[in-house]
Amino acid sequence: MKQSLVYLFLILLLASCGTQRLQVSKAETQALSRQLGFTVNKKDNIPLMREVCQWLGTPYRLGGTTRQGVDCSGFVGAVYQNVYHKKLHRTVADIYKLDCKRVGKRGVKQGDLLFFNFQKRHRRQLTHMGIFLKRGYFVHASTSKGVMVNHLSQSYYKKGWRKAGKINR
Repeated sequence: MKQSLVYLFLILLLASCGTQRLQVSKAETQALSRQLGFTVNKKDNIPLMREVCQWLGTPYRLGGTTRQGVDCSGFVGAVYQNVYHKKLHRTVADIYKLDCKRVGKRGVKQGDLLFFNFQKRHRRQLTHMGIFLKRGYFVHASTSKGVMVNHLSQSYYKKGWRKAGKINR
């Protein structure tokens, strides 16, 4: 009897050490899907999707890091701080150079960073960035429309694409 209780206690202890699954309702995934413009399901990175939705529509402000106004690297830094508790460097170039490990375009996963350059001159520089969400969709702080979701298949983003990176965690 005593031995059975010890085994039962150990089983309960080990079971409680497992990772807790995030509780997500169908209504929430539907709401996130409507806001983001693509299907979100329970297997997605829900904390990331929730955080992104809170930033949608935030106006662009050069040097900004808050929901009153944000630039692309300020937005990415704020999301990473809030979702992953990871502090990133402040500029696009420094984030790529100091915080990232390069990832091939086909190996990009939710939460990885995408880097762009839309300038005619200095094409090798990295001047813009966003966060990969799912199936080609990414979120970024656009200079004209603020924080928004776009797709990598759009010609503007195809032309500007430079690299992808995974944050060194």
